[in-house]
Amino acid sequence: MTQIFAELPWITEADRARILSAPRTADAHRALLSEMPAMSGVELGGEAAATTLPPRFKVAAWNVERCLFPAKSAIHLAGHDPKIVLLSEMDNGMARTAQRHTTAEMAAELGMAYAYGVEFFEMDLGGPTERQFCTQEFNERGWHGNGILSSVPFDQVALFRLDEDGHWFVTDNAGAGDTEQPRMGGRMAVAAILPGASGPICVVSTHLESNADVAYRHVQFAKLLDEVDVFAPGLPVLIGGDLNTGNHLPPDYDWRSETLFDLARDRGYHWDLTPEGITTRNSLITPHDTRRMKLDWFCARGLTGQPGPLLPSLDPDGTPLSDHEAVFCEVGAT
Repeated sequence: MTQIFAELPWITEADRARILSAPRTADAHRALLSEMPAMSGVELGGEAAATTLPPRFKVAAWNVERCLFPAKSAIHLAGHDPKIVLLSEMDNGMARTAQRHTTAEMAAELGMAYAYGVEFFEMDLGGPTERQFCTQEFNERGWHGNGILSSVPFDQVALFRLDEDGHWFVTDNAGAGDTEQPRMGGRMAVAAILPGASGPICVVSTHLESNADVAYRHVQFAKLLDEVDVFAPGLPVLIGGDLNTGNHLPPDYDWRSETLFDLARDRGYHWDLTPEGITTRNSLITPHDTRRMKLDWFCARGLTGQPGPLLPSLDPDGTPLSDHEAVFCEVGAT
């Protein structure tokens, strides 16, 4: 069972030293994960403005790319009045985002409750293009994760780890590890059961692996669906987030090669709530004009509705808020 915190326990200096000195192996990584409560818990905070979701409501899913601008990002969504926001790549105590708890700040700006889980403990300051934004030479917490913002209270929450072997930690296997962005942790999902007009509904914010192939993401998504079946048996479900579809296939990045779409369909889900169009853009951290991908999706069971809009991640002054557009849908129970 996922442990719930009002504030996730910090990784201590002794913990950090143990992480940095540990062998870069899968066994060592799994042991470290089990020893750090912050890596398996969910932090709840903020305040919900309502008690029950309406019969139909809007949902946003957005990879906010570290969330350099929490207040501007929240304002960017506010005009569309989402009742649920599924967030990924949210920093908490990172120098590159001024040590802010970006999920909590967005929740406060929107007047919503939040659930936050740690995807990675960042062992350094981040990649080369991120370091220009660092306000200090250390991370207070070093966390990077996924969150859910909700206009209604959380009945239950859970964190599902989709990779415990240390894909970004291990360095003794070809293709694994990262010398520029070493991390402990792995891809994961935060799930919540929320009160709806026709009964409870399960929502899930997730982020699948970018540094991997179709088969790897297939396994991750299958594990996610298994976890949802246990957590929310028989409930309507909406999964949203950055699934990194086609991210291993430059220069075409063809998402249609992914097998997770049929996997979900075979298990009673549909993808009809996802807006049309490419969901990536050039940004301050990711200045790659040629990387045009469709990575962000809604996957639903027991819900109907309509997709859209696809909201460009540009502030009114033209500043990119992320390298992903925000995807919206409007849903209701079947």
